[in-house]
Amino acid sequence: MSFPTSPEVMTAEWLGSVLGHPGKLQRFTSAKVGTGQMCDSYRLTLDWTNGTNAPATVIAKCPSHDEASRNIAKLTGTYVKEVSWYRELAAASGVPAPRCYHLEIADDEVDFILILSDLAPARQGDQLAGLGVAGLVPCIEAAASLHAHLWNDPRLAQLPWLARDNGDLVRALFPQLYLGFRERYAARLAPEILDVGAGIVARLDAYLSREPAARTLVHGDLRIDNILFAPDGNACWLVDWQTLGRGSGATDLAYLVGTSIADPFERAAADRPAFDHWIGALGANAVDPDPAALWDDYRVGALSGYFMAVFASMNVERTDRGDEMFAVMAERPARQALALGSLELL
Repeated sequence: MSFPTSPEVMTAEWLGSVLGHPGKLQRFTSAKVGTGQMCDSYRLTLDWTNGTNAPATVIAKCPSHDEASRNIAKLTGTYVKEVSWYRELAAASGVPAPRCYHLEIADDEVDFILILSDLAPARQGDQLAGLGVAGLVPCIEAAASLHAHLWNDPRLAQLPWLARDNGDLVRALFPQLYLGFRERYAARLAPEILDVGAGIVARLDAYLSREPAARTLVHGDLRIDNILFAPDGNACWLVDWQTLGRGSGATDLAYLVGTSIADPFERAAADRPAFDHWIGALGANAVDPDPAALWDDYRVGALSGYFMAVFASMNVERTDRGDEMFAVMAERPARQALALGSLELL
């Protein structure tokens, strides 16, 4: 390899050079951070020579140590998408996200390295604990900034890594993955929740081929585990760009609301206010949206959290926290989709 893919094989000389200060980094230490299952992330604490104007810490993002996670990343272009986001889109997007100091990816589309700014004392959201609709306001506004950037823009079709179509792969895998998911969670999830997955399988072609009311850049996994929050909760930064794609921004929003709010009564009352806030934020970003058509996108988009829970849980390293996280990722959006009549729209 021409570049390191974990802190264990990094040198102070290499790290100082890619951070723009060759020969100035004396040593560094690393500690695992985050709860991601597709990648491994580390906080690097840097010991510079006196007088060096450089960050005291950075985040290194590396391929997963888990072979299954690396394999699905290669199949779906996961690592390519995240590296390409920072290389081609992040700086001009206006989206609150970490700064990228350095990136590399090998031809095998698995070996990669990202060196990102450390946003501490910002804290990662907690998927299991959830977050109420008031706490989601900065996330909704950040999402609107992302969606406004390439709203119905021809450039969406001109980036090969973004236009990559995994539809045939998903059609082939999802029905079998759902059977495994249903068996694994049979004792954890109610029958009506499990049956939502059967409804998706029965309408899979309609779900995957549905044309959105407006096509734009979407995060694809917009949940609070993938968002960093300022200590006062009034600002946030979006991270984990491995599922970046083209689609309806309303789907991103429904995914965020459906996976985040733990209380079912609060979640049921949150859909329309969150949607209306997003519509207003799009307008503030010079987009003229069609609320009625996008509301249908939102209703169908409520299925996306469940869909991701099935697909991801069966393809990444299994952990106790991961099992419960994927359970709530299916349960909360399933309740949302049932209330919104999402399957009926397909």
